[in-house]
Amino acid sequence: MKELQHLNKYFYKYRKQLTIGIIITIIARIFLLFTPRLIRESIDAVVDYEEGIITEKSVLKAELLENILLIIGAAIIAGILTFLMRQTIINVSRYIEFDLKNEVYQQYQRLSLNFYKSNRTGDLMNRISEDVGKTRMYAGPAIMYSINTLTLFIIALVYMFNVAPTLTMYTIIPLPILSVIIYRLSRAIHKRSTIVQEYLSKLSTFTQESFSGISVIKAYGIENPTNASFSVLSNESKQKQIDLTKVQALFFPLMLLLIGISNLTVIYIGGKQYMSGEIASIGIIAEFIIYVNLLTWPVATVGWVTSIVKQAEASQKRINEFLSEEPAIQNLNENPTPVKGSIEFKNVKFVYDDTNITALNNVSFSVNQGETLAIIGKTGSGKSTILDLIGRLYDTTSGELLIDGRPIKEMNLVDLRKSIGYVPQDAFLFSDSIKNNIKFGKQKASEDEVITAAKNAAVHDNIVDFAKGYETILGERGITLSGGQKQRVSIARAIIKQPQLLLFDDCLSAVDTETEEQILNNLYAISQNTTTIIVSHRVSSAKNADKIIVLDEGKIIQQGTHDSLINIDGYYKELYNKQLSEKEI
Repeated sequence: MKELQHLNKYFYKYRKQLTIGIIITIIARIFLLFTPRLIRESIDAVVDYEEGIITEKSVLKAELLENILLIIGAAIIAGILTFLMRQTIINVSRYIEFDLKNEVYQQYQRLSLNFYKSNRTGDLMNRISEDVGKTRMYAGPAIMYSINTLTLFIIALVYMFNVAPTLTMYTIIPLPILSVIIYRLSRAIHKRSTIVQEYLSKLSTFTQESFSGISVIKAYGIENPTNASFSVLSNESKQKQIDLTKVQALFFPLMLLLIGISNLTVIYIGGKQYMSGEIASIGIIAEFIIYVNLLTWPVATVGWVTSIVKQAEASQKRINEFLSEEPAIQNLNENPTPVKGSIEFKNVKFVYDDTNITALNNVSFSVNQGETLAIIGKTGSGKSTILDLIGRLYDTTSGELLIDGRPIKEMNLVDLRKSIGYVPQDAFLFSDSIKNNIKFGKQKASEDEVITAAKNAAVHDNIVDFAKGYETILGERGITLSGGQKQRVSIARAIIKQPQLLLFDDCLSAVDTETEEQILNNLYAISQNTTTIIVSHRVSSAKNADKIIVLDEGKIIQQGTHDSLINIDGYYKELYNKQLSEKEI
């Protein structure tokens, strides 16, 4: 139960609703337990009439009618209170589920990129859906039925001991046996529940990756091998579910058997005691049989609740693993730190933890506020890493990265990232309208601002050609659009934000040179006071830049301006001449 202690803060938050629910539960059980006593009195009245103790038939009818009305009244009140009990306690479990999902989601937002490199999307989704759902069952039904069972047992046993102590002792003999069985089965359920949840994560991950990469699967014609792999995984998951269900299936038959034994015990022992005069009336036997049957469902729920608790414990343990994860990137300054836009790298070195690859080595350069820097280099030379460091998606291994003359770690992380407009190399769009994808950069942007941003990104004409224009709903990851259109919508999303820092990570690779020229001219016009960094393998993207650095294997091998670099032998000149000749061809 240690793992489930994480939920105590939510129980405290909703303590008033839970307290009201517990009080209603107790009152509902009290009314429910009126019925066995009234039935005993009714049977005793009939026996008394047969034996001549009650001589008037009208007296018998009046007593029976009164008992019937009381039974109906008690049942109605108990039913209403039971409804209110469910509405109170089950609603609390939904509130807790909502809060816990938000907590997990917020933690996902806080965690750094390294976390997502080592954990799969399917597993993340499974923990926030399946695992939280299992935990909700503990916070609602498990608590409700536990209180219900405990209340019913206490009140029923008090009544039973007052009426016939010896018969009560015989009746509850099976309960210790039941406790031992529950303990042994619950341990097996806990172990198998953990395995089931792990396999659900594997299954979710596989399906998520298959759906996301369906175009690749179809392009390579590997539908059948993919289906075969899915079948193997799903069959393994099914077998683990069956193993768990086999253990769970033992609960109800065993409980019903023990309840049946209790009924037979009541009839046999009660009959002998009635014959020997140890109990006052035969109605007591009927009363005890009703008590035993009233306790049938609560006893059955003991096993069910135990199963729920063990599954919730296994699920909450998996949730806690992520909730206890500390982000590698911490916001070390809660005070506001507005960003103006100057950037300086001083002997920066960066090594990726997961691969131990040195992406940058002794890199030094500076960009003043409002200047444009172009970064040119081969694939894997460290260009994108520079942008990741500026956005503080990673921290430098050594050296200093300064923003406005301050170490980047001293900047408020929220202020820093709010000041950045970032266009990634792999343009990511959401399954929403084109307009909302552009407005993602500025939630309260007007219609005119959206259109202006799209025009500056040279994508407006493409958008208006769609039947629904800006209201066109995109497929997953923007699959509705071409590669170049996705890149330009991503650019519009960045520039509508009007940030202090604009970071473009090779985001013009899928557009033609004419469109590239148009976008770059537009950017030059609108970003006069914005620090802009353009990462590209095209020299044409760098010709308007104030400064250019050329990277190779994580080191700066050339730096200067476009005019100076094309006159110096080196990578930049070679690339320029090559692309110039290709353009002429």
